[in-house]
Amino acid sequence: MTVRVLVVDDSATMRSLIAASLRTDPEIEVLGFANDPIEAREAIKRLNPDVITLDVEMPHMNGLDFLEKIMRLRPMPVVMVSTLTQAGAEATISALQLGAVDCIGKPAGGVSAAEAFVDLPEKVKAAARSQVRPYAGPIAAPEPPPKPEYVPEDVVVAIGSSTGGVEALMTLLSAFPANCPPTVITQHMPAAFTKSFADRLNRVCAANVAEAHDGARLKPGYVWLAPGGSHHLEVVHHSAPSCRLVASEPANGHRPSVDVLFHSVARLKRAAVGVILTGMGKDGAEGLLAMRREGAHTLGQDEASCVVYGMPRAAYERGAVEKELPLHRISNAILNLCAAREPQRSA
Repeated sequence: MTVRVLVVDDSATMRSLIAASLRTDPEIEVLGFANDPIEAREAIKRLNPDVITLDVEMPHMNGLDFLEKIMRLRPMPVVMVSTLTQAGAEATISALQLGAVDCIGKPAGGVSAAEAFVDLPEKVKAAARSQVRPYAGPIAAPEPPPKPEYVPEDVVVAIGSSTGGVEALMTLLSAFPANCPPTVITQHMPAAFTKSFADRLNRVCAANVAEAHDGARLKPGYVWLAPGGSHHLEVVHHSAPSCRLVASEPANGHRPSVDVLFHSVARLKRAAVGVILTGMGKDGAEGLLAMRREGAHTLGQDEASCVVYGMPRAAYERGAVEKELPLHRISNAILNLCAAREPQRSA
């Protein structure tokens, strides 16, 4: 199936670079271009594209306002193309919350367009296969949940996610109590965006959420998010688990990699819960299987609630997933499994 794409950007140079990247894939057709949201609105009506690539900063109406209108009135797959700046990162996280499927950074700092946009065709094709839902409004800050009698400090929770993961993690973590079990997360995301995402999560969650750093201790009430870019996140030390950032080659095409995180938790041989959420590809499947073989409980997001049912499918088909659940049920399932502290070994 050919994926038909509309490119929306106020820079003629950027439109040309994005189109050149997309045209390297014979399964993608660039239908046309729009300079701003006004032109884009008419082009969407006329061309009926499968996917839009959308810039954040444009004249007449910024990309976020336009995206919100799209996702409320005519939901469709959108991939954001953003500057790799603090402002660009904040705007991109907002776009992903509004319902954009994925994001990619513009060339910057000596990075060529070919390098910056190398993943764009795959992101666009994944977006075309995604389940897009109407924007239902912002996630409200949670009411302080009742403090559980048991604080599961001796259980490690490891979560992996990719495409669609911003919305999924917002939903999941906003239901965690302030003294949640020690939690580590790998979300596939450009390096410039992970700190902004951690800060955004911290604002909507009762627990403390921050970008992981070398030596960060795993303890109740803390959630550590793998920084994007040059390192993988691992958990080390059985008796006093802590974060370790490892500079090594990408795994499954990703750095940080969900598989690397899950394998490290499996090696701890501690009580653990592994969770794999929405995303394209298979990163995390083998690591989650290793966790299950070491006695961890493992959960996968079900197909109906995933934006892209790729990573959870791969894990389920390998026998790595003990139970599939819709997104809205996963937080409680994690907390209940941690409180039970009864490791389950697979047959």
